[in-house]
Amino acid sequence: MGYVWTWGFLWRYEALFVRGVGVTLAFTFGTILLGLIFGLVVGMLRLSKSWWVNAPLVALIEVFRCMPLLVLMVWFYYALPVVLNVQIPATLAATIVLSLYTGAFFAEIFRGGIVSIETGQWDAARALGLRRWQMMRHVVLPQAMRRMLPPFINQSIIHLKNTSLVSTIAVPDLLYQAQAITADTYRPLETYTAVAVIYFLLLFPTTLLAQAYERRLNAGR
Repeated sequence: MGYVWTWGFLWRYEALFVRGVGVTLAFTFGTILLGLIFGLVVGMLRLSKSWWVNAPLVALIEVFRCMPLLVLMVWFYYALPVVLNVQIPATLAATIVLSLYTGAFFAEIFRGGIVSIETGQWDAARALGLRRWQMMRHVVLPQAMRRMLPPFINQSIIHLKNTSLVSTIAVPDLLYQAQAITADTYRPLETYTAVAVIYFLLLFPTTLLAQAYERRLNAGR
C-alpha cells in the first residue's frame, strides 16, 4: 500500500516553523559574530613566533577542529556541568560550542590569509616606516581580506547547517520544532521534507552570492 502524502496540516504549525527559523538564524549570526572575534584574536596570536604562545592555541584549535560537533555539544551540556559543578543552560552551552567551533576554523582562515601575503608587501611597508599595526591595518589586512572572504562565506554556510545539532540538547531551533510537530502528527516525511526545503531556501541564495563574489574576485585578478 503506497504512502499518501498530506501537506495541509503543516499550516497549523506555521508559528512553530517561524519560531524555529528565528532561533536558527539567531544562533547562526550570533555565533558567527562571536566566532569571528575569537578567530581574529587567536589567528593574530598564532602569528607569534613564541612557542609558549602558539602551543596552547594550536591545541585549542585542533581540539575543536578534529572532534565531531555533536560530541562537543553533548559533552559541554552534560559533562562540563559535572566537572564545574555548575548548571549550564542549553542555549549557553550551544552558543559556547558553536562559537568556539567555528572560531577555530576562522582562526586558521585569518592566519592563512595573513601569511599568504607576499614578503615583498611586508618589506615595502617597512620601507615606508610603518609600524607593525600600521602595516597590518593599511597594507596586509586589505589584501588578505580579499583572500579570506570566500572561505569565510563557505564556512558560514556550513555553520548554518551545523546549528541543527543544537536540537539534540533541546534548543528550540527549526529541527527541534520539526521533531515536536512529528511527535504531534506522526507525519515525519512531510515535516522533514518541509524542513529540508526551508534550509535550502535559507542557504541557496547565500551560495549564489558566494559564487558571484568568487567570480568577481577571479575576474579582478
